[in-house]
Amino acid sequence: MKKFNAIIAIVIVAFIMSFTTDNKRRIPKVDVKTLDGKMISTSTFNNDGNPMIISFWATWCKPCVQELTTIADVYEDWQDETGVKLIAISVDNSRTSGGVMPLINGKDWDYEVYLDENGDFKRAMGVNLVPHTFLVNGKGEIVWEHTSFTEGSELELIELVKKLKNGEEIK
Repeated sequence: MKKFNAIIAIVIVAFIMSFTTDNKRRIPKVDVKTLDGKMISTSTFNNDGNPMIISFWATWCKPCVQELTTIADVYEDWQDETGVKLIAISVDNSRTSGGVMPLINGKDWDYEVYLDENGDFKRAMGVNLVPHTFLVNGKGEIVWEHTSFTEGSELELIELVKKLKNGEEIK
């Protein structure tokens, strides 16, 4: 009976804490590789209090390339308007990651791009399919995410970025 009461007490405390603590997901601390081969911790990702978009993609994924290319066309305006930063995380493995740099240069993408060749960051973020896009507020909390890409979904994304920039909560 004492063991049962202890379990009930733990459940009650956990339930109460779920309403009193910040349950927002944060970017996990994982090492990824820069395009020049250096390791960097994802814990260093920041944007001086402004929103960040983290996009998981691959060179072989047509919707991924389409999404990043579509955003690239308006990215400078987005940055001027909201201060947003896009970080593109390639999930290409060591066999296909050699195509990342030529693709980026060919598309003239002006993003921070990192390689997650072993998939550690992808797993830590719960990414199963690409493209998978996360919106992170200025405190480093993940406030929204979506998978896939359809034409026009970038408009929803920028509206959410604007809400964050204006201090509105994303639900």
